[in-house]
Amino acid sequence: MPVTDSIADFITRIRNAGRARNKTTDIPYSKLRENMSQLLLEKGYIKNFTVITTEKFPIIRVDLKYGATGESAIKEITRVSKPGRRVYDGKDIKKYLGGLGLYILSSSKGIITDKEARAQGVGGEVLFRIY
Repeated sequence: MPVTDSIADFITRIRNAGRARNKTTDIPYSKLRENMSQLLLEKGYIKNFTVITTEKFPIIRVDLKYGATGESAIKEITRVSKPGRRVYDGKDIKKYLGGLGLYILSSSKGIITDKEARAQGVGGEVLFRIY
């Protein structure tokens, strides 16, 4: 079945896998999803990800990260900008949860966090928030 919002699909697959306590989840490949996975890896929200080329189409296998007591490293992951309501923010983007969480933006510099956007003085579309 075709997906109309690939970012929401990415977020939902990660959220559902975390709630089900799955170790990994498979996500259909796209360059945007690979970049978002790389950013989540750099910020410590996932353990690892690999791009797997299958006969039909490539997938991204995301290894989820859990704490010592079994709680997910991702407490909340929510889509902000949606196809029906795009949300953009300038270079003075506010901190999410006072800096405890992150906004992930799509900017002219690529997929970056709110902290990086403030440091570089750029804005962009707010894709999702995570903590």
